[in-house]
Amino acid sequence: MSKTDKKKKKKQVTQGVQDTQRAFLSDHTLRWWACLLPIVAVVVVGAALLMYESLLLFRVQELNLFLYTPLFLKQQMVVSGGLLTYLGTYFTQYFYHPWIGVSLLCGWWLLLMWLTKRAFAIPNKWAALLLIPAVALLISDMDLGYWLFYLKARGHFFVGTIGACLTVAMVWAYRALPRKWFLRTAFIVLSVAVLYPLFGFYALLGGALMGFITWRLEDYKLLNKVIDSIVTILSVGGLPLLYYRFWFYQTNIVNIYWTGIPIFRLDKDYYNYYIPYYILAAVLTLFALTYRWWGKEVKRVFLWSLVQVVLVGAVAYAGYTYWYKDYNFHKELEMNYCVENLDWEGVLTLARDRKVEGTRMMWLMKNLALIRLGRAGDEMFHYPNGAKTCEAPFRVRMTQSGGKILYFNYGQLNFCYRWCLEDGVEYGWRIDYYKYMLKCALLNGEFKVAQKYVDILKQTKYYKEWAEKYEAYIKNPKLIEKDPEFKPILPLLKVDDVLTSDNTLIEVFLLTRFLNIESNDPQLQELSLIAALQMKDIQQYWPRFFHYARLHPNGHMPVHYQEAALLYGNLEHEVDISTMPFDKEVQDTFQDFMTAAQKTYAGMSEEQMKPLMYDRFGSTFFYEYFFTRGQKSY
Repeated sequence: MSKTDKKKKKKQVTQGVQDTQRAFLSDHTLRWWACLLPIVAVVVVGAALLMYESLLLFRVQELNLFLYTPLFLKQQMVVSGGLLTYLGTYFTQYFYHPWIGVSLLCGWWLLLMWLTKRAFAIPNKWAALLLIPAVALLISDMDLGYWLFYLKARGHFFVGTIGACLTVAMVWAYRALPRKWFLRTAFIVLSVAVLYPLFGFYALLGGALMGFITWRLEDYKLLNKVIDSIVTILSVGGLPLLYYRFWFYQTNIVNIYWTGIPIFRLDKDYYNYYIPYYILAAVLTLFALTYRWWGKEVKRVFLWSLVQVVLVGAVAYAGYTYWYKDYNFHKELEMNYCVENLDWEGVLTLARDRKVEGTRMMWLMKNLALIRLGRAGDEMFHYPNGAKTCEAPFRVRMTQSGGKILYFNYGQLNFCYRWCLEDGVEYGWRIDYYKYMLKCALLNGEFKVAQKYVDILKQTKYYKEWAEKYEAYIKNPKLIEKDPEFKPILPLLKVDDVLTSDNTLIEVFLLTRFLNIESNDPQLQELSLIAALQMKDIQQYWPRFFHYARLHPNGHMPVHYQEAALLYGNLEHEVDISTMPFDKEVQDTFQDFMTAAQKTYAGMSEEQMKPLMYDRFGSTFFYEYFFTRGQKSY
């Protein structure tokens, strides 16, 4: 083959490769890529939310409040970003039906990606870039965990996405304006001035991005770019100060530039939770500074394809990695839902399905379910007794994460009401708080107070019928005695419900309160016996044990009560147990336990013996007494 033929063949091959590249990167192909990628990503995320987080989303709307009243809107508008909060709380209420709320959230994400593409002229071939802001906002929602109970920002799950949509829409509008008559310059001032009171930080971010993108506009003179940059600095830096001075004085001056961004502060600032917002601002800034750069011709299809795969893989990895997946947190949500719906067997099913050590909240809800079913004395120790610390960088208090439901169901109405009131003032009023305050008022016979909460809940979208149900109780109080939720609580109200201090230690407080009860009511008396059993207080246990026997002369003594009596009698020999009719199975188990401890596993340390003994005796009070130590409540 001659050199001429070789060159000709090489040219044909090169031309073929170029034709293949052009076909691959044709407008038709890229248009499909740009459309399908965001839609597929949003569908996958939406399906994951519905499959794994439906109860979380339902809980989110319970810890939200949106009222269809003019006063509610006015209350939001006393600080900058008020309209953003109003919109966020409005859309959050739709998580009552998780599929509706998820559909709306996914719709906002799609709108954000479309606006980002238009505002920054992101070409179809770089559609993968559009996923980054959406995933950052996804992480800001799904990495909360126990912050759900402490976050003061209202409507959080929608606020960031709606705010980001406004930000990029401002940039698009600025870029679309004609360059004459200083229209763009005027738009910077007017948009920030008008939108900052309504959308807070996101309006300021939009203003800053306009100042950045002006340097990438080819149809703009240098003088105009300098003027717009100066105007941007003055608007973004100065207007919030003016609003603070003459309008939004209720906002702390430290926060005037960040209104609309949640504050992650308890005992200190937790800066890691701000990372999604840093990423969002940084990526949008990058898009502004590289405006039109992404439109350059792709010369190497393989390298371009590799970058797309890396981008999609990176955002998928980030979304999965920073999605809060704590097992106990989700179990607590499920158990809380079962308790509220009086599904006591459901609580026990969840308590049995244990992959890791549980939290004290899970242990307490399990005990509550057994007490409601009348099986605590026989099954209390059939479930692992856990005290795992909540998976959070801060100290989680049960008073916020679930204490209200425990106080209510144990008849401690003043404490339930107190924590609803305190948390409402501290973290903002929520549906959940109003529900418990209403029910506490009904059980306390405070019907005028109950009517107030009924009237508030009737202004919501999904709790109007719920409130009307309890409004009937106000008109006919006899219905309270027939209510399946209230009926087992009514006998517990015989105890003096004096509001003292619980030091936020709900479990310790409840055990101490019931330990000191002297009552002939079988339900109250058994609660006192259970408290003595759990606290391993031998001196307090005996009188309550005998009192229980007198109140149930013809009934079978529950197994755990027998186990405690048999163990205490053999340990201290202060009470004659020789004539007590212990079950043979209980006696045999006790003998096997003592033989194993004193002979079979003799010489082992407690830590070595513990797992071996648990396999054989973990469901007995014998094991609980000797091997469950140092558990901490919170």
